Amino acid sequence: QVQFVESGGGLVQAGGSLRLSCAASGITFRLSALAWYRQVPGKQRDLVAHIGSGGTPSYPDSVKGRFTISRDNAKNMVYLQMNSLKPEDTAVYYCNKALTPWDLPTDYWGQGTQVTVSS
Repeated sequence: QVQFVESGGGLVQAGGSLRLSCAASGITFRLSALAWYRQVPGKQRDLVAHIGSGGTPSYPDSVKGRFTISRDNAKNMVYLQMNSLKPEDTAVYYCNKALTPWDLPTDYWGQGTQVTVSS
């Protein structure tokens, strides 16, 4: 079955960095476009990065220049390098499969990984 397992979150001071990892299974990884999302309690889940099957990335303005998404097709892994973190980046981060940044992801959500940025 489809499964996404996120890891790498933690507590970091503002201005710091974290690298999130996501292991995907149950999908044809090399042909799949993937994305990272984040959610704060009580708010909707927002996309923070998308990478096409060919490796083309896209980002919303809120994280552009600070976050970098990458993928390793040999390992079925997708990563999110987060630099210059801000307190407003605090959220639970999830990965999923999405054809484009505007398409709905699958219904298969992992447990997410908590990122907390202290001021």
